[in-house]
Amino acid sequence: MSLDSFKKFREKMNELILEKGTLNTRRFFNLDSNVYKKGALDEKSKELMGLVASMVLKCDDCITYHIIRCVQLGVSDDEFFETFDVALIVGGSIIIPHLRKAVNLLEEIREMQKSGKDVSI
Repeated sequence: MSLDSFKKFREKMNELILEKGTLNTRRFFNLDSNVYKKGALDEKSKELMGLVASMVLKCDDCITYHIIRCVQLGVSDDEFFETFDVALIVGGSIIIPHLRKAVNLLEEIREMQKSGKDVSI
């Protein structure tokens, strides 16, 4: 799935889920959004932790989301690759296919940035 397709699908489905979902669903979505805001930890650290958790849980959509957010927050490639190392240590070799997808996405985003394209979520 391309980055644009991912963003469009995510936006469409989130809108539908929030429209039709229960109060508990809306509360969970709200909590999910708020937990990554600056607190004792900065947003960048929280998004990198989310990226590690997503890789270990093998959720490609979550990995995509966190990589986009990390790019928006100025995470460098060196920081990404150290974060990928943490995910590999925690998750083991089963993470390698997700690492490939993550690196491919990061390369796609970096190319988009060079072209001046918007990578926001």
